[in-house]
Amino acid sequence: MANPTAIDPSHPTDFQWLHSGAEALAEMLAAIAAAVRSVRLEMYIFDPSPVADQFREALLAAARRGARVQVLVDAFGSMSLPEGYWETLRAAGGQARWFNPESLNRFGIRDHRKILVCDDTLAFIGGFNIAAEYHGDGITSGWRDLGLKIRGRLAGELAAAADEMFAEANFRHKPFFRLRKSSRQKTVSFTGGKLLLTGPGRNNAIKLALARDLKHARRVAMICAYFLPPQRLRRQLARLARRGAKVRLILPGKSDVLLSLLAARSLYRQLLGAGVEIYEYQPQILHAKLFLIDDVVYAGSSNLDARSLNINYELMLRLPDPHYASGGREIFANVLAQSRRIELESWRRSRTLLDRIKGRLARWLLSRVDPYIAGKFS
Repeated sequence: MANPTAIDPSHPTDFQWLHSGAEALAEMLAAIAAAVRSVRLEMYIFDPSPVADQFREALLAAARRGARVQVLVDAFGSMSLPEGYWETLRAAGGQARWFNPESLNRFGIRDHRKILVCDDTLAFIGGFNIAAEYHGDGITSGWRDLGLKIRGRLAGELAAAADEMFAEANFRHKPFFRLRKSSRQKTVSFTGGKLLLTGPGRNNAIKLALARDLKHARRVAMICAYFLPPQRLRRQLARLARRGAKVRLILPGKSDVLLSLLAARSLYRQLLGAGVEIYEYQPQILHAKLFLIDDVVYAGSSNLDARSLNINYELMLRLPDPHYASGGREIFANVLAQSRRIELESWRRSRTLLDRIKGRLARWLLSRVDPYIAGKFS
């Protein structure tokens, strides 16, 4: 791998698809090993495991050779991490913090972003966390995920975003943030696209961008790990399908969050009836986030649910570029080949009254109760 310091930051940003957690984690470790000046890591889940220990050792080595090392992990997502896990890194001059440290009245808002930036010129984003379940191809082992490797100026913007979150790791959010116009949204425009950085509150930038792009779309293809979009987006998808647009969704056939699976399935009948094609991924747990709307591609950390679109800190890249959209469609086709199509009539026949009750209850809990609790205890 070329040394990131050799990249001229004045060059346009370049993107490379990372097709699995195993590929992404290996590339990230190599980037940390090559870093000379700085390493910034921001992660929702950093779970004790051999792969986590590999990252800690790589970060420690970077700090010992003089690089500025900064680590931010979410206190809820990384709750299994021992309190003293970063002591050797701190002793070597590195910094490590918890985002929104947990307490009884403070657990709602989470940092769900996944960012690694090395030397301000090389960055990684995606759905993958640092844990054993991501260390696989998503077919024979590990969860199915994807991300992007980024070279160029945009890496500097991601570094600045990581710095801002690191500085505000203990920020106290105001109660009932969902009723407030959010100041936690930021859109960074660059040659070839936009970086959407979102946080708790109204006017979510990801949600608004998707709504604009869907308005006159002719083809939509989405891979989503946790699917419970707001009513407006659901109506848009159904309306597009009714007027003849090709709308395809790949959703999990199995999930680590049963409530999310039940809630998503409670929407199938409405969407299938409108002509939306729904597929469920079969080999492993699906954790990827990829939205393709005509020649616009979205990739990053955000799901299509209440947490991602109203509560948590997230990031997505919006790339209106036929080249990268073509790469995204190739990924979609590969995932589709390992997914099972859900047919309306067989779905109707398979659903019992208890299934429907559980689905509606799950939907209510995730779309109403969870946001209320998060807003009150933030």
